[in-house]
Amino acid sequence: MADNAEQLGLIALRIKDLRDIAGLTARQVADQTGISLEEYEAYETGTRDFSFSHLFNIAEALGVDISDLLTGESPKLHGYVLTRAGQGLAFKRREQYVYHHLAYNFRDKLAEPFIVTVSEDKPGAEKQAHSHEGQEFDYVLEGRLKIILGGNELYLKEGDSVYYDSALPHVMFALEGDCRFIAVVVKEGAKA
Repeated sequence: MADNAEQLGLIALRIKDLRDIAGLTARQVADQTGISLEEYEAYETGTRDFSFSHLFNIAEALGVDISDLLTGESPKLHGYVLTRAGQGLAFKRREQYVYHHLAYNFRDKLAEPFIVTVSEDKPGAEKQAHSHEGQEFDYVLEGRLKIILGGNELYLKEGDSVYYDSALPHVMFALEGDCRFIAVVVKEGAKA
């Protein structure tokens, strides 16, 4: 896995290139993703780190798969994709989140499946709630997780799960050590 600064710069470059290819202005993408032009421009220049929600929303606005932003390659597999234990496309977002995308190379996905590890927060650390289109399912594998979801505090332990409208602002915190969970983001308008 490339270091976070290098990965951030590569993602920013891909976003700018894909926006240019799509013939969109920075203002149009910012408006479509619900963020300010200044915030979007900071993402596009690599001076601000992305939350998963912002990456997901930008990919949707550009009409590409999130894998296009993360790897620079479009998914090619269809039929099925097999991901072995500990594999998948690893990427780190912000300090506290490490994702393993379990189907990054499957094209035309209706959902985005991940194994997410959230590190226990340092005292005084602040996190901002985010939202994105679609729905989300989270299932705790190890540890304890606090999710602030639409202003409600939910506490999950191993084996607990939550399914929600991901347009609700949400933020996650690991409690008493790191927490590892499965997250499946179902795209808006996905039809089986």
